Amino acid sequence: MESRSSVRKVATALAVACAAVLASSCSDTGGSADKPGASSAASTITVWTRAATEAQTKALAQSYNASHSNKVEVTAFPNEEYPAKIATAAGGRNLPDLFASDVVFAPNYISQGLWQDVTDRFDSLPFKDKVAPAHIKEATQDGRLFAVPHTVDISVMFINKDLYKKAGLDPDKAPATLQEFADQATTIRKKLGGKTYGTYFGGNCGGCDVFTFWPSVWADGGEVMNAEGTQSTVDDPEMAAVFDVYRTLYAEGVAAPGSKDENGTTWLGALQAGDIGIAPGPSTWLGLLEDKGIDVGVAPIPGVKGGTSTFVGGDVIGVSATSKNADAAWDFLAYTLSDTVQADLQAKGRSTVARTDITADDPRVQAMNEIMADGRTPYALKFNESYNDPQSPWVKTLRDALFGSDPAKALKDGAGTISASLSQQ
Repeated sequence: MESRSSVRKVATALAVACAAVLASSCSDTGGSADKPGASSAASTITVWTRAATEAQTKALAQSYNASHSNKVEVTAFPNEEYPAKIATAAGGRNLPDLFASDVVFAPNYISQGLWQDVTDRFDSLPFKDKVAPAHIKEATQDGRLFAVPHTVDISVMFINKDLYKKAGLDPDKAPATLQEFADQATTIRKKLGGKTYGTYFGGNCGGCDVFTFWPSVWADGGEVMNAEGTQSTVDDPEMAAVFDVYRTLYAEGVAAPGSKDENGTTWLGALQAGDIGIAPGPSTWLGLLEDKGIDVGVAPIPGVKGGTSTFVGGDVIGVSATSKNADAAWDFLAYTLSDTVQADLQAKGRSTVARTDITADDPRVQAMNEIMADGRTPYALKFNESYNDPQSPWVKTLRDALFGSDPAKALKDGAGTISASLSQQ
């Protein structure tokens, strides 16, 4: 979703944060091959990641390399090519020492035996109970852990404070319900008009809408599928109510026209233009929006009836099944979760951290950390083909429910087609 220029900016910001890490103590508990009792032989650790997390992965590697005898080498691949690259390498037993993955792919990779069991290593960390609960749950199978958080991205509401003030709204009063969100967006559109719209969403983007619509369902006590991830419940009342809000916002011209065809590629850019009052999006956008001169507020995503929730996305990373460098590979992973890295590199870089016990100076980042602690990552072996893929049954369902003539039928039919996709062998 991010442009190359945006990635370069993130890399620059993280590099600056790296300097802060190196200037502070790197000896906090979290693993170091240079510590007594750890492997003393210098190793080269190979890491693969997708382009979406390249900047952050390389920043972590830069910090580690500057303070350790072991060295980390990062290779990034285009997002759309990455799953096939992993599959080919796995088939040839030629995986790198570590590879990261979109967290929703974790159950699939674990079921294929592509990561080593790191349960005992993880349990030795003094902060193990404070590591992103949703990611840990997604990377656990039969009580054993196979991957840890690499990047954490949660869904939140972004508030353009300047537009709120111009429309006579209090930018510090976040919507407590999804209807209040709709009311505030409507006020902005009606009072400011022109090129300014109340909200924006990805109406042609499966991944965008699981990320931003589902939290409202969870906030209302609903579910999107069964616990096994084999049966869809998108035709339940809670989901229908969420779709009704967004459908109305578009039909009444409150949501920007581009929402209908937004496939995720220009989602961030629409908000960076500064003409959208309030919209849900990934927490990683905070710095990118602020860099455009937008005074940004952050709030949790509410349900139709109230309450809040979030989709905990991002990437997990594990030691590959074919790695001969497991000790050194784990040492790097433990370092990335350490106090210094999470506090100085992640939090100060305006990123959501992977630890619930890390306090951020920026109140917005701190709010995101607190939201993350109670968030969810849904489980499904067939997640990508059922939801994220542009040809998935979820994309057809959401488009028919948002823009078609019979939203109730769209959701009922969609529950059936999505269930068939989820349960395929």
